[in-house]
Amino acid sequence: MDLYIYYRAAEADAPAVLAEAGNLQQQLRAACGVQCALKRRPVPVDGRHTWMEVYHAVPDDFTQQVDRMLTQTTLLRLIDGARHTEYFLDCPPCA
Repeated sequence: MDLYIYYRAAEADAPAVLAEAGNLQQQLRAACGVQCALKRRPVPVDGRHTWMEVYHAVPDDFTQQVDRMLTQTTLLRLIDGARHTEYFLDCPPCA
């Protein structure tokens, strides 16, 4: 199962979001062995960028790990609104 987390942050805070989200993902990669990606929409809307954290093949308790490590960053202070979390499964191809 893959985890996708998206949120918005002020365009002016982009360097700080990049640093804090990158730090969070580095910690999660080291602790859980997951593959991570960080993405951002190319054009801000109303002065805010939309960011997407991507985590591939996560363990069952991964959300708790993210929440615990998130408190060790300042990322939540940079986010405007909620962090939206969604899980997706790989679908086998049709024969």
